[in-house]
Amino acid sequence: MFFSIIIPIYNRPDEIDELLQTLTQQTYNQPFEIVVVEDGSSITCEHIIAKYQDKLNVSYFFKPNSGPGDSRNFGMQKAQGDYFIIFDSDCLIPEQYLAEVDAYLSQNFVHCFGGPDAAHNSFSDIQKAINHTMTSFLTTGGVRGGSEKIDKFQPRSFNMGISRQAFVATQGFGKVHPGEDPDLSIRLWNLGYDTALISNAYVYHKRRIDFKKFYKQVNKFGKARPILNFWYPKYKKLTYWFPVCYVFQFLLSLILTLLGVKLFLYINIFYLFLIAFQATISYKSLKIGFLTVLTTLIQFTGYALGFIKAYFKIFILKIEPKKALPDMFFK
Repeated sequence: MFFSIIIPIYNRPDEIDELLQTLTQQTYNQPFEIVVVEDGSSITCEHIIAKYQDKLNVSYFFKPNSGPGDSRNFGMQKAQGDYFIIFDSDCLIPEQYLAEVDAYLSQNFVHCFGGPDAAHNSFSDIQKAINHTMTSFLTTGGVRGGSEKIDKFQPRSFNMGISRQAFVATQGFGKVHPGEDPDLSIRLWNLGYDTALISNAYVYHKRRIDFKKFYKQVNKFGKARPILNFWYPKYKKLTYWFPVCYVFQFLLSLILTLLGVKLFLYINIFYLFLIAFQATISYKSLKIGFLTVLTTLIQFTGYALGFIKAYFKIFILKIEPKKALPDMFFK
């Protein structure tokens, strides 16, 4: 099996340097290629790619900016392999990654897979807190690979693989962003293809963002879900409303506290304490535990507000998604 690794990048040459360095350390002993797609960057990484020409089979393409989904499609069209593995540029790849994927697919072939993300020891405290919030069962239910107790796993495009056959059948990612990865998963299911979680195929997802950028990111995640629910009502779930319900009940608990009813506030404090305790134990750091409380509140609030805005426009005002939320689509 010949893997082609597809990496879209936009104005982040330092990231691709770190990512390629980790790919030089793979224990996988078969040939693989790397396709780097520069998505209209003003700060290009071609000089970084040149550093690795004698260490890796890496090719570089520059194209006008059209978003990460379209750039991944472009890379897969240029690639030579039978199976495409897609990474975000802000990932570090453990040395056993390709060997784990090869071993799994050799025994349990699937046309599309995803893997979890983890926090590297070198990450900042905020990066670790954000990673914990994005992956903990207490905050996301394990939908990003933290749990295998999921009926249909939706791979995320920072760490996923898709066969050439499945790519040709679906034509790859759509124009929505974010949300292009669950959109692809659902279209694969509708065509009869299965998806799977390879729990040992994890990456270190760096997420070079601060609190403000994190809020903006999760707000767009919230906007994406009603779009997907509108396109694919068969796959709607009540759990997608959890952040909205949490924010409303949290505000209600504050109002009730002012009226002398403190029970619900205590329940919220206990829930946040559990999250902080879990993060503190995981990272052996009280500071990260405290930061995780902040990132959890940012995640729920940002997602909820984005979800409500998109739901109101699409399902109440009956506006077509591309007109209701033009910022969520690349042309």
